[in-house]
Amino acid sequence: MFQQDLDAVGGSLTASALVAAVPLLTLFVLLGVLRLKAWVAGLISLGVSIVLAVALFSMPIGQALLATTEGAAFGFFPILWIVINAIWVYNLTVKSGHFDVLRRSFETVSPDQRVQAIIIAFCFGALLEALAGFGTPVAITVVMLMALGFEPMKAAVVALIANTAPVAFGALATPIVTLATVTSGVSDDPRLTTETLGAMTGRQTPILAVIVPLILVLVVDGRRGVRQTWLPAIVCGAAFGVAQFVSSNFISVPLADIIAALAGAAAVVLLGRVWSPSEIVTADLDPDREVARTSTGSAPSGGTTTAEGPVVDSRADVVRAYAPYAVIIAIFSIANLPAVKEVFAQKPWTVVFDWPGLEVLNPAGDPVSTTTYTLNWLPAAGTLMILAGLITMVILKVRPADALRAYGRTYVELRSAIITVMAVLALAYVLNLAGMTGSLGAWLAGTGSAFAVIAPVLGWIGVAVTGSDTSANALFGALQVQTAAQAGLDPVLMASANTSGGVLGKMVSPQNLAIAAAAVGLSGREGDIFRKVIGWSLGLLVLMCILVGLQSTPVLDWMVPSAP
Repeated sequence: MFQQDLDAVGGSLTASALVAAVPLLTLFVLLGVLRLKAWVAGLISLGVSIVLAVALFSMPIGQALLATTEGAAFGFFPILWIVINAIWVYNLTVKSGHFDVLRRSFETVSPDQRVQAIIIAFCFGALLEALAGFGTPVAITVVMLMALGFEPMKAAVVALIANTAPVAFGALATPIVTLATVTSGVSDDPRLTTETLGAMTGRQTPILAVIVPLILVLVVDGRRGVRQTWLPAIVCGAAFGVAQFVSSNFISVPLADIIAALAGAAAVVLLGRVWSPSEIVTADLDPDREVARTSTGSAPSGGTTTAEGPVVDSRADVVRAYAPYAVIIAIFSIANLPAVKEVFAQKPWTVVFDWPGLEVLNPAGDPVSTTTYTLNWLPAAGTLMILAGLITMVILKVRPADALRAYGRTYVELRSAIITVMAVLALAYVLNLAGMTGSLGAWLAGTGSAFAVIAPVLGWIGVAVTGSDTSANALFGALQVQTAAQAGLDPVLMASANTSGGVLGKMVSPQNLAIAAAAVGLSGREGDIFRKVIGWSLGLLVLMCILVGLQSTPVLDWMVPSAP
């Protein structure tokens, strides 16, 4: 049995925190500076974390290796299990030819790539985040953007940046529910509930929602993109933000992203009926050029023009092209009904067990919950995605043999991403169970009242390491509330700052970088993608830190929900 010691290095919290940061810095330097392949960087950083955990944090080598195995297992199930099966469903649509139909259908809404980025990466991605989370939005939207003619690197960057504002309420607000669970036991504040924490988060992330669509059009087409398509970006962001705020505060926290995604998409579609950009930016037929521009601002009436003439899809083909995504939404919606969730949470559909041989106590001497592994094999999002794939086979008339071959190819295509995600999650588990992450968090928490500005950074670190806002809340949520009590800050504000800041770490998480790179055929170039998104991640993080800091002062403290 191993008990964590936050002051393990020379009895100093500062020294322990600095050592704890070494594996993270190693990972980011290997990715962003030395440009190593993500799976190589992940394995090297994992090795560094194990050495430091054993040598300086006194973690027994056996416990460190067991933590590694549990983290790797969690990386595959449920995270990779979702991504692999989501991309398999996409491959089925490609095999049947219906993904081209879907692409042409999106082009009829708007042939302009900047508007398509808003609709697909931001709105549709938010809907997928609401239902599944854990990398699914990036895995699916990035290939949809590719099909519309986006250059691979740009498609990856757009999909990653878009996957921010919806993350806090992803998977039917699982991060918020987790936050309420881990914080309610460390404070007697009656506001630490899913509803109040969701309401507070809904007064922070909508600010991001207004900004992110503008960033997307800037990434797609530079300053000209902002100048020509700022209107749909603002309209979508405002509609999404308002809907997310209203839903999280007055309707339903779990449904916040679903309502916001539909509101944002509807706003853009309605705007498209009365407005179009002065220039249309589309994919170029010349592979050496990224986009081609036409002087007309009007969208085509439908279909795509080829050398043989315009391609017009039948209504039945269009319905079948959208069917897989309708099936996914329907299955996830049913699976998340309270009565269904209650049944699936029990044996034999869900099995919860202690990871064999792994025994870790926190500094207070209590067992660490991370050593418990949940195998929810049937209600897992990845399993539900397989069910959606089987139904898709029937709808799209894909032969079982072809579907099976596509499934095998999906594993081959994602082999580098599989190694990367499992290595990074193993790294996260070693850091967490050795007490290294706790040391880093406790050190940051020692800043007193200034912690109000730093609180979002803690969430950012948690998500950057684990790739999950849920995991970051489980990791640092209680610490945020405890620090708030010591520094005289509002516990609801600090807890929510953890999840709101965490959403901005999503785009630089090696897990998501690997998923995006693999999906667009750029495995090994995760470092290049990292360098393109890190600036946006840090810039938005600074904005969130300023917002939370102001919300802790009389300037904006009226935004914090009061006690019931």
